[in-house]
Amino acid sequence: MNYSVVVPLAVLLIAVTLASAWLYLSLRRLRSRYAPIINLDVELGRLSDELVRMKRERQEFSSENERQRTQLTQEYQRGRVTYENLKREISLLEENLEDISFGLYKPHYNFETSEQYKQRLEALRDRERLLIRGGLAATCPVKWTVGGSQKEGERMAKQNTKLLLRAFNGECDAALAKVSWNNIVQMEERIHKSCEAINQLGTVMKVTIAQDYLRLKVDELRLTHEYEEKRHQEQEEQRRIRQQIREEEKVQREAAKVREEAEREESRFQKALEKARLEASHAAGEQLQEINDKMRSLEAQLEEARKQKERAISRAELTKSGNVYVISNIGSFGEDVYKVGMTRRLEPMERIEELGDASVPFPFDVHAMIYSENAPELESSMHELLNDRRINLANPRKEFFRVSLDQIERFANSKGLKVEFTKLAEAKEYRETLAARKADVPVSVQAQEQYPASLFANSDRVGS
Repeated sequence: MNYSVVVPLAVLLIAVTLASAWLYLSLRRLRSRYAPIINLDVELGRLSDELVRMKRERQEFSSENERQRTQLTQEYQRGRVTYENLKREISLLEENLEDISFGLYKPHYNFETSEQYKQRLEALRDRERLLIRGGLAATCPVKWTVGGSQKEGERMAKQNTKLLLRAFNGECDAALAKVSWNNIVQMEERIHKSCEAINQLGTVMKVTIAQDYLRLKVDELRLTHEYEEKRHQEQEEQRRIRQQIREEEKVQREAAKVREEAEREESRFQKALEKARLEASHAAGEQLQEINDKMRSLEAQLEEARKQKERAISRAELTKSGNVYVISNIGSFGEDVYKVGMTRRLEPMERIEELGDASVPFPFDVHAMIYSENAPELESSMHELLNDRRINLANPRKEFFRVSLDQIERFANSKGLKVEFTKLAEAKEYRETLAARKADVPVSVQAQEQYPASLFANSDRVGS
């Protein structure tokens, strides 16, 4: 055998076999790897089914989400309504000075005196008693029978009617006892709610509070409130009149004091003048000249004393004469806040000093002092001009206005009043306080000696 030929052929055959096996395996790997691409229809079908499944799941999720959202929204709305109703119900029972959410009360009656309100209240309560006695305050249209007895049925209905009326009257009395300026509308609502609740309790027996009786109770509440308000106004007016009388008496005392002093001065100067005249009758030369000079001085002083007495008498007789003042207190009330008031005192600054007493932290500054023979009329006209600038709209006796000083000055000029206005407020103590705070000044040793040590326990600096 020729081995030189057989061996190469065998090697070639083995190589071909190995190459074929490698190619086969490589082809299988490639087929496995790219099978999705090779079989596109199958892969596209699978992807389409997967997409349909995902869309269906998303739709189901969206539907469930929308259903839950709608359910939560409805639950929230129901809860919100319940909360608002409960809040309103609670507010009918609470007494909160800052809560005027039910609105401001508008008076239904315009009687001029509290006595007229009192008479109207008595007449209204008489009508309530008539409705109760006549069986018209609460009604029961059903003719009940108990054990076949109509009489017993009537007695049962009457007892239930009496029970409901007693409960309703108790609620109304509680509202009347608590009614005030800031809850009158609230109390009206409370009476209506009480009537509804009590009528609900009477549904089984068909017993209800009559609308006429409900209206009388609401009217009684309004009348009671307005009666108390009118009494308060009358008391305030009486206090104002007493204060005015005291002020008038003080003015008269001041005028009498000035007149007495002027009369004493007049008498003193008169006696001194008579003595000087007697001395002049016996004097001559330089001594006479000195006495004449002294007499002229005494005559001038005597004339001034007489004028002072006449002014005091005239001022006492002119019951409307006085001074209208324009003052500010920037340390207490801030910039552009002015008090426009009137005083009839001979020394008007005494009144300004009284206003700056311990009730305010700083004294007032005077911007103008306007004398008028009819000071009340001038003050009233100035208040009318500045009415829309009032700080306190509820009490017109509070004479503070937020206005510029130029506007007040223009009004004074329009009235032909020659008044010199001081534009800049000195505010001495206020500005010294600001400076002390800015400089971080410690509390003085004198203050610590004058006041208890406990006062400075937590602070040793001005404005702390």
